[in-house]
Amino acid sequence: MFSAPDSYPIDLPTFHSEINLPYTLTPGRAAGTFLAEVKNRRIIASRFASGEVVAPAQDFSSAGGEEPEAFVEAPHTGVLTAFTRVDGQVIGFIRLDGCDNDFPHRLLAELDDLSIGQRVKAEWDDDVEQSVLAIKGFRVAPDAPVGAVKPLTATEEPLGVIPYAMKLDYEHAYGPYYGRMFDEIRENGRFMGVRSPGNDVALLPPREIDDVTHTRTGTWKACADTGTIRGCSIINMEVYGQTRKVPYVYAEIVLDGASTRMIHVIEIDSLEEAKEKIKPGTRVRAVWTQGERKGRVSDIERFEVIDE
Repeated sequence: MFSAPDSYPIDLPTFHSEINLPYTLTPGRAAGTFLAEVKNRRIIASRFASGEVVAPAQDFSSAGGEEPEAFVEAPHTGVLTAFTRVDGQVIGFIRLDGCDNDFPHRLLAELDDLSIGQRVKAEWDDDVEQSVLAIKGFRVAPDAPVGAVKPLTATEEPLGVIPYAMKLDYEHAYGPYYGRMFDEIRENGRFMGVRSPGNDVALLPPREIDDVTHTRTGTWKACADTGTIRGCSIINMEVYGQTRKVPYVYAEIVLDGASTRMIHVIEIDSLEEAKEKIKPGTRVRAVWTQGERKGRVSDIERFEVIDE
């Protein structure tokens, strides 16, 4: 009998991970025009039939929902209406002269040197185009004259798409349950789950609380690396971000000794073979990666059909 999970150490090390999502951003007509014009050091705003002027330019009024009647050029000066410090930078709301909304942006000043109502002026970065960061930030400018909104006779073509990416770095803590599961995969090449209360079947991945009874789980149990398919889907279309060559199968597999499903991959040679052999009830076996294991689900290269 394996020990209860709460006897496993909880001061486990964390590991660094990241979420990296490259994509293309479609800014729309108004924001696209604003971004196209920053290289000309012009701040493009939207003017609506009500007389409201909003910068950066917007496709619809937040008050009435109507479309703008024209794009106009907002001045580079305004009044500071609010500010705070975030991650070492000072961020503020600036009410540009002649506009009816607050423009959020970086302030090029120390927090202690700022006060509500101060006059500020935009400072530009000549090395940046097609980004709001072409405006490096706003500096305190007590003597800056009050600017006025100007009409526009022509503008640059709006940007259609913008290459973009979101990256999130973080430290992930496995905890005592996932920690032991991945340690066992790395060190012993086996799957460890925890027993449901009053049962000899294991929950995999292991967890502190049973999903059905909402009571604490029991002792550890080793599960086999063979199992039965309970659901599957044949992947035959290439999409961005795939790491495997199509076709292949995503399958929900209940390992022998477990009561919950593991999602993993079954490689196939042809669609015809997959349609014939791979279905709910098919028996499969884990194929482990060669060489040093890392303590990850990817240590299982794939599952293969057991010919019976």
